[in-house]
Order: sequence, then C-alpha cells, then structure tokens
Amino acid sequence: MRPQQWALAVILALILAPALPVLGARQLPESWYQRQWCREHQGIVEYLLPDKTRCDCLTDTHAVEFDFGPKWAEAIGQALYYSLQTGKRAGIVLILEKETDYKYWLRLNTTIQHFNLPIDTWMMTPPDR
Repeated sequence: MRPQQWALAVILALILAPALPVLGARQLPESWYQRQWCREHQGIVEYLLPDKTRCDCLTDTHAVEFDFGPKWAEAIGQALYYSLQTGKRAGIVLILEKETDYKYWLRLNTTIQHFNLPIDTWMMTPPDR
C-alpha cells in the first residue's frame, strides 16, 4: 500500500470509528425484553426443548418467540416450531424500537390473520417510548 493510500485508510477509519457502535446497535438487547415480559407472565426464560433448541419464553399456555421488528417473518416460523415442540400455543413478542417499526407489526398480524395461523402476538417498546 502506498503512503497516500495508507493515509487515506487511516483518515477513513478515524472518521467512521465513532459510528461503528451505533450501526446495528439496539437500544436494549432482546434478552432484556424476554426477562421483563416472561417475568410478568410467570414464564421460563430460554426453556430448553427436547432437541436442545431454546424457546425464548415458555408460559403455562404459550411458547413465545421474541424478535425485533425487521425479523417479523422469521419469528413466525420459530414460534410455530416452539409450539410444535411444547404442545403450547405459539406466541410472538415483536419488539418495536422506533415508530417506523410499526409497519412490521402490521405485516406480522396481517400475515397471521390471512393464513389463520394459531399465533398470538404482543408488542413491546423500549421503556423510554
């Protein structure tokens, strides 16, 4: 690498470095939402299933998957699988960190209703919203 290229790479790294923690960062980790919701619903966090996978929260009535808004579609499959493994009703807690995430809530529930899927849904937002 020539000295000019090296200098440019260093300058770019210095400019971009402060932004790296923000890119893809969440206000709170998924586990925070799991613990809060699961405690309120008297559930078991990270319940170990027979095949060694883990259900995010198992209550007396539901096997619940937690996911952030953009992963709404993935949450459907996981919730249905947890339900299959436990015999409990599938549930999804969709985490909406910002107002623009509401579109994911609509996509999730529209899909569930259209296909008449046996999934209950709940929404969570950060405590400051």
